[in-house]
Amino acid sequence: MTSESLKTARARTRGNVQPIIREDRTSVQALSRALSLLEILAEDDDGYRLVDLAERSGLPAPTIHRLLTTMQQRRFVSFEADKNLWRIGAQCFSVGSAFGPRRNMVELATPIVRRLRDLAGETVNIGGLDQDEILLIHQVESKQMMRAISRPGSRSPLANTAMGKTILAWLPPARATQIIQNGGLQRRTPQSIVRGTALHDALTDIRRAGYAIDNEETAVGLRCVAAAVFNEFGVAVAAISVVGPTLRITHERLDNLSWHVMLAAREITAAMGGRLPKEMEEILRIRASQPHH
Repeated sequence: MTSESLKTARARTRGNVQPIIREDRTSVQALSRALSLLEILAEDDDGYRLVDLAERSGLPAPTIHRLLTTMQQRRFVSFEADKNLWRIGAQCFSVGSAFGPRRNMVELATPIVRRLRDLAGETVNIGGLDQDEILLIHQVESKQMMRAISRPGSRSPLANTAMGKTILAWLPPARATQIIQNGGLQRRTPQSIVRGTALHDALTDIRRAGYAIDNEETAVGLRCVAAAVFNEFGVAVAAISVVGPTLRITHERLDNLSWHVMLAAREITAAMGGRLPKEMEEILRIRASQPHH
């Protein structure tokens, strides 16, 4: 090859490589900016206006809008037009849920679960959301002769259990509705919720209280108290519960038990690197200020 031909070949190579490098850098920068916007949106459930995101991120508003509309097409963000607010989208939940079960939740939660078992004197369960059901991940049994025992790996419909209901209560409404429609409402005992309106009312009460109760809805003679565990996006992905016979978990004990279950759920959330929704933080703040327990 002549020197002139070699120069020409090198020039062509440079011409081919430079646009690829430039495109790669641009793509990485766009990805980094998009992830930064998701992190900002995850900080506040109330959402952000475009001007607030620009001030918070330091990015130009047109750039932010271009990134947000791209992520909106993939459902990573949502836009409430009447209020001009951008929020975290449902796809973030899907991605977070796929990652959640892969963490070593059992190892992180076991000391907390054992402490709650000893305090409550009853069996403590950890369950995770999996394929629109509650999957029992871990159980520390009560030391009582008569106690509730389930096999880790067992599944139940979300609407029939305290753990399932507390997860449903904190999910985005559209996602919760989808799960309920997919699984239906099953009557396992005379106490089971089988009407959609009754379940909707129950989920509203759970979100206000911060915990859920299974009052013989799964098995006659058993009562359960549960609170949700949240991921880094503030989305409920798991739950912790105390379960035992109704003759020991009486209505008079529910106030005390619910408090300690919520505290345990908060501790597990923190251990996993998750964050509580503002509503849950406020519930705990108010409960902490009250003479109780």
